[in-house]
This record gives sequence, C-alpha cells and structure tokens, in this order.
Amino acid sequence: MTGHNWLAAIGLLLVIEGLLPFAAPALWRDGFRRILELGDGQLRFIGAASMLGGVFLLMMLN
Repeated sequence: MTGHNWLAAIGLLLVIEGLLPFAAPALWRDGFRRILELGDGQLRFIGAASMLGGVFLLMMLN
C-alpha cells in the first residue's frame, strides 16, 4: 500500500466519522452518553468486534 492509499483511507475514515455529528448532532451526543455507561468488558468486546470486522473487510479486498 502506497502513502497515497494510506492518506486516501484516512481521509475516507474522517469523512465517514464526521457524517453522524454533522447530520444528527443530538443523536451523536446521545450515543456517546450511552457509550460512557458501558462497562470496560462491553467496550472491549465492541472494539474487538470492530477490529475483526475491519480485518475481514480488508481480507475480502485482497
């Protein structure tokens, strides 16, 4: 993967991450409130599932 591809991937990530706060800031804030109420184990599970999903998508692209 070239430097250009990495920058494109980071740019796309920032666009996707910015969609919800731009389109529905109240919903975004409510989601963060709910996340703050989760326990450490629940957050770790969500993080692990997210990483595995990302790895799976990357493997499908190759």
